[in-house]
Formats: sequence, C-alpha cells, structure tokens
Amino acid sequence: MDKNEKVIRQYQEDEKRMVLIFAQWCVNHQLDPFTVYGEAYPTQMNNYILKEVIDWTVNASESDTIDTELVIQILQAYGNDDLAMVVSEKSQEMKRE
Repeated sequence: MDKNEKVIRQYQEDEKRMVLIFAQWCVNHQLDPFTVYGEAYPTQMNNYILKEVIDWTVNASESDTIDTELVIQILQAYGNDDLAMVVSEKSQEMKRE
C-alpha cells in the first residue's frame, strides 16, 4: 500500500468515527440519526456511512456522554456545516424543553 492509499484509508476511517460520534450523540438524545441527517441534507437521505455505523451505536444508558460542542466541532472539521447547524438547533430545542 502506498502513502496515498494510506492517507485515503485513514481519512475514511476518521470519517466513519465522525459519523459514529454523530449517530451516538443522536441516540443519547433520543433522536433518529437518519432524520437529523435528513434535515441537514434532504437530497442525501441514503448516507451509506451512517447506514454502516448505525449498528455500532449502543443504548444511551450504555454510552459515555458526548459533548454537543465536540460533535459540532468534529462535524465542521469534516465540512458538515449544515449538519453541525442542525445539531446545534436540536441542542437548543432540548435546552428549552
């Protein structure tokens, strides 16, 4: 495997971790990750990475707390600004409830 392939593979693995963190945050807050994702990207409802990692999530009672600001920062680092905005909005809605 050459250096470029390693870099690509590492990016893909990191991207999966990012999606898993987002999905687990949703589960922890009783939100459907697919619905939240769809609010940010309505034309991309079939996110294959989200479908792959959803089985890796655990019940909220089994999960560590995931800080909302961390989720937002991770999403923004991967260029998912729209999704970060939806996560922020959901967080604000939960605080008001």
